[in-house]
Amino acid sequence: MLPTPSSDFSRARSKALINEMQHLLNPEEAQMISFNQIKQIIKPENETYMGMQAIPVSKIVGSEGRYKDFDNQFFPKNSFMKERWERVDSAIINDIVLPPIRVYELAGLYFVRDGNHRVSVAKSKGVEFIDAEVVSLQTEVRLSPVHTLTGITKQIVNYEKRNFYFETSYGDITDYWNLDLSIPGQYDIIYQHILTHKYFINMGKKEEISMEQAIKSWHTTVFLPAIAIIEKYNIIKYIKNRTTGDLYIYLVDSLYQINEKFGAEIQLETFVADIKQDYKWSLMKKIRNFKNKCLLRIKKTSK
Repeated sequence: MLPTPSSDFSRARSKALINEMQHLLNPEEAQMISFNQIKQIIKPENETYMGMQAIPVSKIVGSEGRYKDFDNQFFPKNSFMKERWERVDSAIINDIVLPPIRVYELAGLYFVRDGNHRVSVAKSKGVEFIDAEVVSLQTEVRLSPVHTLTGITKQIVNYEKRNFYFETSYGDITDYWNLDLSIPGQYDIIYQHILTHKYFINMGKKEEISMEQAIKSWHTTVFLPAIAIIEKYNIIKYIKNRTTGDLYIYLVDSLYQINEKFGAEIQLETFVADIKQDYKWSLMKKIRNFKNKCLLRIKKTSK
């Protein structure tokens, strides 16, 4: 039996449902990538109109405005899309030339501005290239085609880590290559911490210390002692999908804000110890509530 627009749409919807079921525990992994989210993370510079191009369908990974209507594979998530989706499919089946889609190119990937249904149909049919009007956003980052925000974020963080280690020679200076972070923009924060440390060391000195000396000093007297405290109290176990480097930034910045606001002089170890006690109390409260619910259920069933 020859495929029809109706049967094609049914297959595409079925694939969307299967994809949703496969990511039942992590539903965000099946969501389409929002162009604006990636734009906020990468912060590109100028836009350049690139004109008409035949672009690889495999590199179209997200959308500017319709990212809630399709899953991360561009399969339709809702039945109300059936009529429009089938019109596009029917045009392709009957060799009717459709207008080009419009896309943004960012870091080597494409995000649909207009033509989401055409991309959805093209992906469902295994089309390799599609005509597009391209606007390119300037950035040094180059990304491989992945279909989750987590995957793109990981690539961006890896790029930032390589840049940080290259520009500062941090690994060569400290022999520490495991300064791992998981949130974009965090390596800039680490760099600012080092610059602030350098500033305070230079206060009252006639000769300014070098950046290499500042990095070595910050790593030895600030970073490593903080990591030792984090590991001593093992609070990383309470934080999902984050690194000790992430936790260092969060704790140090939070403690600075508290001390500044209240004129306090709380030490990092005291702060971390208090946090652990709060977590323990929260856990005990949850256990107690669960226990009380169980006892109440037993009383009701025994009557």
